[in-house]
Amino acid sequence: MMKKILAFFMALALSLPAVANEGMWLPLLLGRNYEDMKAHGLQLTPEQLYAINQPSIKDAIVSFGGFCTGEIISKNGLILTNHHCGFEAIQTHSSVDKDYLTDGFWAKSYSEELPNEGLFVRFLVRMEDVSQRINKELNNNMTAAERSKKIAELSKEIQKEAIKDTKYEANVKSFYHGNEFYLFVYEVFNDVRLVGAPPSSVGKFGGDTDNWMWPRQTGDFSMFRVYTDKDGKSAEYSEDNIPMVPKHHLPISLDGVKEGDFTMIFGYPGSTDRYLSSYGVQQAIDKYNPTVVKIRSEKLDIMNRYMAADDLTRIQYASKHARVSNYWKYFIGQTEQLTKNKVGQKKEAIENDFRKWVNSNPANAEKYGEALSLLEESYMESDDYVASDVYVLEAGLTGSDLPLFAFRFNSLVSRSLSTKEAMDTLMGQAESEDDKKAIKDKYGARSTAIMAAINELVEEHFKNYNVTLDQEVFTSLFTMYAKDVPTMYQPTFFAMVNKKYKGDWNKFADKVYSSSFMVSEEGVKEFLENPSRKALDKDLASQIGMELIAKYRNARTSHALTNEKKDEGYRLFTAGLREMNSDKNYYPDANSTMRMTYGNVGSYYPRDGVFYDYYTTAEGILEKENPNDHEFVLPEKLIPLLKEKNYGNYANAEGELPVCFISNNDITGGNSGSPVINGKGELIGCAFDGNWEAMSGDIFFETQLQRTISVDVRYILFIVHKYAGATNLIDEMTFAKRNTFPMVDKESTDADKAVENKTN
Repeated sequence: MMKKILAFFMALALSLPAVANEGMWLPLLLGRNYEDMKAHGLQLTPEQLYAINQPSIKDAIVSFGGFCTGEIISKNGLILTNHHCGFEAIQTHSSVDKDYLTDGFWAKSYSEELPNEGLFVRFLVRMEDVSQRINKELNNNMTAAERSKKIAELSKEIQKEAIKDTKYEANVKSFYHGNEFYLFVYEVFNDVRLVGAPPSSVGKFGGDTDNWMWPRQTGDFSMFRVYTDKDGKSAEYSEDNIPMVPKHHLPISLDGVKEGDFTMIFGYPGSTDRYLSSYGVQQAIDKYNPTVVKIRSEKLDIMNRYMAADDLTRIQYASKHARVSNYWKYFIGQTEQLTKNKVGQKKEAIENDFRKWVNSNPANAEKYGEALSLLEESYMESDDYVASDVYVLEAGLTGSDLPLFAFRFNSLVSRSLSTKEAMDTLMGQAESEDDKKAIKDKYGARSTAIMAAINELVEEHFKNYNVTLDQEVFTSLFTMYAKDVPTMYQPTFFAMVNKKYKGDWNKFADKVYSSSFMVSEEGVKEFLENPSRKALDKDLASQIGMELIAKYRNARTSHALTNEKKDEGYRLFTAGLREMNSDKNYYPDANSTMRMTYGNVGSYYPRDGVFYDYYTTAEGILEKENPNDHEFVLPEKLIPLLKEKNYGNYANAEGELPVCFISNNDITGGNSGSPVINGKGELIGCAFDGNWEAMSGDIFFETQLQRTISVDVRYILFIVHKYAGATNLIDEMTFAKRNTFPMVDKESTDADKAVENKTN
């Protein structure tokens, strides 16, 4: 209790930034922020953060699978990321007999590390501002379609030039709603192996209840490793590959954090919408968010029942459930906080200032006068169909598993049949044996590749498939779809269900799941023995999947004029804002490119009379532990370690084991797994979440409330070392010299002494 009181008064006494540090900054342009970063506590040079010709922090940061962030934390290519980022890989390797989701997984040698097909990491080689080159080819007389076409054409040209004679990948990204453009060059590595993961009762401790919440005691981390060929180059998986020798890896600090400490986070934030208009905010509150939540709530209820009843189904659907539930709660929270934090009114104030500025002189009016009217019109028009667009994706194409699988299977089989038909035609026209051999080699190789893709799709789909569960999801979500979406926006097969089945989706689902060969692996394999277009086109699941994908794709085309208005409105509005406030350093929205955000560790007041401290400890884990609630169950081995305070070198100076901490860094989805780094460039934590009170933050940054929730590196190492006994991983890490030392009551083990020696 005394510790909490002292922390409270320290928070009042310390001279700290009064607000959170807004901005996701491009590392290339950090010079604009450097002096401010130093004022917050940075002790590194700009070149130590981002450089092309020498190792820098950016060389230790990876885009993990394109959906998360990871960081290299050893000289042997060891990656740290979140448990929820590695969750699908952990689930893929799990079975009822080897349940790594429940028990965790730890490789004690390289030979035990598990490969993950399709998983990659992407290192940023360099970035470059190509805005001038692209913008000089654009003009105000272009239509939106012409503008997009020219940008795509120039981007392709720039990308091709950038990677000529290399094995790199490149893309050009639009910033500030099409006003600036940057080139990104990457090196991609495809051999990424699972090294370690705590039990889900550690990695997901608190489950959906604690998701997006503070205080938090979740050990949300997992570990992987990058492998290369013997020359250090990217290579597909091979037993001959070796652990990567990275350009840079992050040293680890065990000194921990205190109120006001500098923090920076590098990563790949996915998407923000900070320039969203008041019209967009209202549409999110009234239309988009509630529709997503309603559909996902129904789907989760069904999945929960089946997963609770059967261990195999629990493992099969663990990753699917996690994907659905995360943004189900996100949209609940965002809607609540958009309203509570009065984001619509804040946006209106910005727009009112913009209108005054636009109308202040004819030049502004001519340039930007249409911006807000274009946005208002586009949102009024899209209000009519936004819910139907959500339904076609959330309830239709990705609701139950069958429609999307059917579409993908149909597409691949159609390619296979077309390839065979083309080969047969050319073989009939060939005049020599050499011609026939060339045709057979070319098209035979193509057929083999397509068939391999089909087999992979089928294996992956049915490995994690419960047909009874899927039929119930199909029935329930399509019933909602038919009820909630006006007839004019429904897929055409709905009319057939109304006519032939009198709108009874239970009867229609019985027909689909009893007649389609796609609902079982045996049926699919039997079809593949003698595939035909007729059988494929006749299959009800195939028809549904193809119609839904067409409906989804055609939405963009059918709404083209409205979308063009919206795109043009935002381009003008964003450009106008930056010109209106020319002295302000605006940052671009997140778009899955590397960004850096900086700030400080700090407590906060979520509401009147409530104070949240900046860190949590193992005591909070024991307080929340509940053997009768699956979200708060603890591994049996962990409980005595915590109760006996067997923390080793990972305790703080007060003898506590810190678990999580908060800072006012600006992050979003995609930053999951990002390193939290101190002013010296040392790893102090791994970011994994935002806080409930600032769930509107992707649209409007909440300066008083916004917090990043991170798992403390000391808790990570405690789990790796004291719980899992994976001292082989501790041994390969680099530790910074320690300035503070824990109060450890227990007798030190040899492994404890080894860590202590590395930090002295």
